[in-house]
Amino acid sequence: MRENIDSIYNDYFHDIYRFLLSLCHDHHTAEDLVQETFFRAHLFVENYEGENIKTWLFTVAHHAFIDHYRKHKRMIVKEKNFFMQYFDKRKDPEELYVVQEEIHAVIHMLSGLSEKQRYAVLLHDFHELSYKEAAQVMNVPVTHFKVLLFRGRQAIRKAGENER
Repeated sequence: MRENIDSIYNDYFHDIYRFLLSLCHDHHTAEDLVQETFFRAHLFVENYEGENIKTWLFTVAHHAFIDHYRKHKRMIVKEKNFFMQYFDKRKDPEELYVVQEEIHAVIHMLSGLSEKQRYAVLLHDFHELSYKEAAQVMNVPVTHFKVLLFRGRQAIRKAGENER
């Protein structure tokens, strides 16, 4: 089982980290929550009987975030350049600028959504979970998840039209 745990960690570390970073907007908090997520997963992976381990890990990560959020009762807003550390510094400066602008646009789009709509859009559109998987992570029925996703996308479209 040790090889499975190492494999799970290697396969899903970056997905879980990016998901948690998009929720808490703080590199250090995201690192702590990733550790907590994989610690919890390590404790209970032998009891896991589901079909998709990725969905289960996102659920564990989401619960770790909620526990942290409840404990601290506030979210820390990260400076706008927090994603830039993940890009290759050897790239063309113009390309880096374009990527930076795209990241700022996505952050701006998501900031206007409710918390549940933001989770729905992040899980489905950015992290490519299915409706069923994302609904499991959020602990809501699939029909409610679809409504949240629809309304989130609709708000993003409306905000984009208003900026033009």
